[in-house]
Amino acid sequence: MAKLSGRIRVLTDEEIQRVHDAALDILDTVGMKIYHQEAREILKESGCRVDDASLMVTFPPDIVETAVRWMRSDFLKPERIGLKQGIRYQEIHYYQRDTELFHDFTCNAGGFCTFIYDPDRKRRRATLADLHNSLKLVNALDDITHSGLPVSDQGIPHALRPIRMAAELVKYTTKLGGIEAWTVDDIRYIEEIAVVVRGDRERLRKEPCLVGYAESRSPLALDDNMAALFIEYIRRGFPQSLDVMPCAGTTAPASAAGTLAVGLAETLSGLVLGYAVDENAVLSIDFNGGYADMSSMLFSIAGPDRQALMGGWVQMLRERYGITAGVHGGKTHACEPGFQAGMEKMQSVMFPLLCGASGIGTVGQVENFMTFSPVQLVLDAELVRSVRRMFAGFEVTDETLALDAVRRVGPEGTFASDPSTVGMFRREFWLSPLTECINWDTYSKKALRGMENLAEEKAREILSRPLEPVLDDHQITEIDRIVAHAEKHLMDI
Repeated sequence: MAKLSGRIRVLTDEEIQRVHDAALDILDTVGMKIYHQEAREILKESGCRVDDASLMVTFPPDIVETAVRWMRSDFLKPERIGLKQGIRYQEIHYYQRDTELFHDFTCNAGGFCTFIYDPDRKRRRATLADLHNSLKLVNALDDITHSGLPVSDQGIPHALRPIRMAAELVKYTTKLGGIEAWTVDDIRYIEEIAVVVRGDRERLRKEPCLVGYAESRSPLALDDNMAALFIEYIRRGFPQSLDVMPCAGTTAPASAAGTLAVGLAETLSGLVLGYAVDENAVLSIDFNGGYADMSSMLFSIAGPDRQALMGGWVQMLRERYGITAGVHGGKTHACEPGFQAGMEKMQSVMFPLLCGASGIGTVGQVENFMTFSPVQLVLDAELVRSVRRMFAGFEVTDETLALDAVRRVGPEGTFASDPSTVGMFRREFWLSPLTECINWDTYSKKALRGMENLAEEKAREILSRPLEPVLDDHQITEIDRIVAHAEKHLMDI
């Protein structure tokens, strides 16, 4: 099939270099405020300039450029081929994939949302039952390829939540995406759970799962806890990138170029720190910028302005740094499913993929990624399925040119009853159970009207099914033992 080809480019080669140079300048002349003492000591030994009194670290450009060269070289290593993991909102590949567009792009659910907008149209705090129901949907929807925790049980004490939720995730789905780890103690216990899932530590290193992440505090700061998480993951041999979320107009300049430069500086500082911790570390860089909505001052993650920003980032990753990654897509500012949600989600899925992103996520959310909606997840999965069909293109062959059928039917005939149509339409036509192509008389007589209602019906049907564990009894028993031990330890602290 003649799949879609050719990427959209947002930036010229000169503009890409200028953003990179601006990030180097920021790190060299402004630097990062790093609260973690050991991180500062590690960076000082690597050649960075450290002022312990102010907690400021500045990065000479040659040190940053060396880290970038190492990363590019690592992504070309033959032994890296196949090394990937689901983390946060994407599946990251730690090897170079030289393709124009990713027709096999991934789609992640997750987000650890506090709230749920349930099928009864009530927004409330999420429970364990809501988590289990969300995983039923993840398992049933083929176009959701990975999932973290779509919601987290708010009845569980805060300190115990990451470990308990990671345990529930692995029990009930094989589509393992990223998880949340809030402290170094979380990493220890979640890694033990991951070993049970993979079978042993050696396989876990080859097929990482249940890996969390550290984030900078924009602008240009890395707090003590996030630095500790970042260093701990690297020392345990897990792939990492320092995630950044600069917001234009509040925590970054009110321009896409300035926001990109600040965010790039932050994530490059993590790259330098990671290689300083372990020169053999598996490292990448990450950026999830957005714009402040000036009417509400909320972090806006779904507007059309943001899509060019993220498209430029994807282009820089591929062309300047030699790596591929997904983006935060499928987002909406809307508080419930509807036209606004559909418009914003389509543009935040489609545009980054056309720029060469390898995946999008996390889907199923409304209210600017604060609230999970089961109905929205069904709608998002159908949206993703439609994009996959667009990316598939169409074939030009003797069969699809259908000259024999044209000769049979002739002028003013109909192809509806021709044998070629029966054999061809199921693979050529878009067939959706959620969209309608009917006249008004038929529409007005239907009990269910509109895509949202059809999606609600499908969500309710999936939620009525039982949820079966995907692990064996021995694995579940061992995971329960790890969780019990973790809870005793963490509650005694």
